[in-house]
Amino acid sequence: MTSVTLLNGDGQVYEHRLTGVPVTAPALGASAPRVVYAAAHVVPRVAAENVPGAPADLDWDATLAFRHHIWSCGLGVADAMDTAQRNMGLDPTAIRELIKRSAAEAKGVGGKLVVGVNTDDVGDEAISLDEVVTAYLNQLEFAEENGADVVLMASRHLARAAHSPQDYERVYGAVLARATRPVVLHWLGPAFDSQLEGYFGSTDVVAARAVVRRIIEENVESVAGIKISLLDAVSEIDLRTEVPDSVRVFTGDDFNYVDLIAGDGRHHSDALLGAFATCAPVAAAALAALGDGDESRYRQLLQPTQALSREVFAAPTSFYKTGVAFLAWLNGYQPAFSMVGGLHAGRSLPHLSRLVRLADEARALERPELAAQRWTDLLRVNGIDTASVARKATGNQSRAKRSA
Repeated sequence: MTSVTLLNGDGQVYEHRLTGVPVTAPALGASAPRVVYAAAHVVPRVAAENVPGAPADLDWDATLAFRHHIWSCGLGVADAMDTAQRNMGLDPTAIRELIKRSAAEAKGVGGKLVVGVNTDDVGDEAISLDEVVTAYLNQLEFAEENGADVVLMASRHLARAAHSPQDYERVYGAVLARATRPVVLHWLGPAFDSQLEGYFGSTDVVAARAVVRRIIEENVESVAGIKISLLDAVSEIDLRTEVPDSVRVFTGDDFNYVDLIAGDGRHHSDALLGAFATCAPVAAAALAALGDGDESRYRQLLQPTQALSREVFAAPTSFYKTGVAFLAWLNGYQPAFSMVGGLHAGRSLPHLSRLVRLADEARALERPELAAQRWTDLLRVNGIDTASVARKATGNQSRAKRSA
């Protein structure tokens, strides 16, 4: 059985034996009991200048192969969203190329795809409400021209320009009126992006939710659903009871998704989660169990992934992308632990150690021996003598046997 060296919170090393048995994803397809998307990250070209402030230079083969991995598990892909480093390194040119390429790949395999539409083509920090509408429409038209369904992301520009709930209603109404097919709205909370504090016109969640409800009701034919990423299960449950029946609520709550997806007998959430990019085969198997009416098996499979997700998304939450890329690297989906803008340095070794342990417990290490080797190599690069830890562990075992 494979063992690895891990670090605890104060940097002390210890030995951990990998025990998780990898999960084979079932063929979900149309039998899936929920509409589920995994938000995918991007893989940088290792030999490129992917340093802070530089334009993203992506490894397209690895980036697109990861999307095929998600599709092969029967899940949809949510692309060009926060997990793909929107507003944290992915520049407008790379965003458009990502949307174009992912849409073509999705069409080729019949994979479900939604892509993020925002206003981040605009370099100026402060723009008018009319300019916000124009910026949204530019990206909306590009996504639709490439055949992709759309997630209308929360805009930093709109958060700065809006002075009232009515400003949000006006902007969203103008954009939704131009959509050629229904879109998914996205309510992203300040835990993910502090610049979105008070989005929809209020820091009071109940008041903001009323604005969201009005936007949906006034544009219901243009709204397929809403992703809610507040890390607040109560607000999500309340919203599920308030929106029209035709509008899906997609959980973006990476802390509480197990219960939210299962539902309460009357309502449930669909899912659009960065967390599922870290454990797609396990998530697919859990959903298959739920579809078969075996909620106990669903929870048995998915609950450990939620413990992993809570660590991946631990504060500061915006650096969760580092954990997503790290686990993709451990599982062999990218050649190096590297990220656009050098964001792979966004988490500590003790944090990454916890991810290794929790991923093992969640059965999310798809190739345990490869994961162990890559993790050991990373420790060595950082000056951790894994050989001495292994010798100490062997010595302790020998002494224990002699004592017995």
